[in-house]
Amino acid sequence: MKRSDIVRTIQVQFRHMRASDAAAILDTVSDHMMEAIAAGDRIEVRGFGTFQPRARATKVGYNPCTGKPMPLPASTTILFKPSRELTKKMNG
Repeated sequence: MKRSDIVRTIQVQFRHMRASDAAAILDTVSDHMMEAIAAGDRIEVRGFGTFQPRARATKVGYNPCTGKPMPLPASTTILFKPSRELTKKMNG
């Protein structure tokens, strides 16, 4: 599903809304979610799942071509845990 599909779905749900307004709503929600994750907050969307930042420690990786060890720096990633409803819907 692309961004334009989501905007179109919002327009179908709210018939009086213009495409530019639906796009602005979607952009606002996604911007706030990105800001919250960047600040280290956990986001819970009921019926969909949770997003939370997860810290990864430094570790030693290996170059696949040469086999030589190389340090991998610490980083932060996003962990997504789907809700039970989403998991049930996906599994039938």
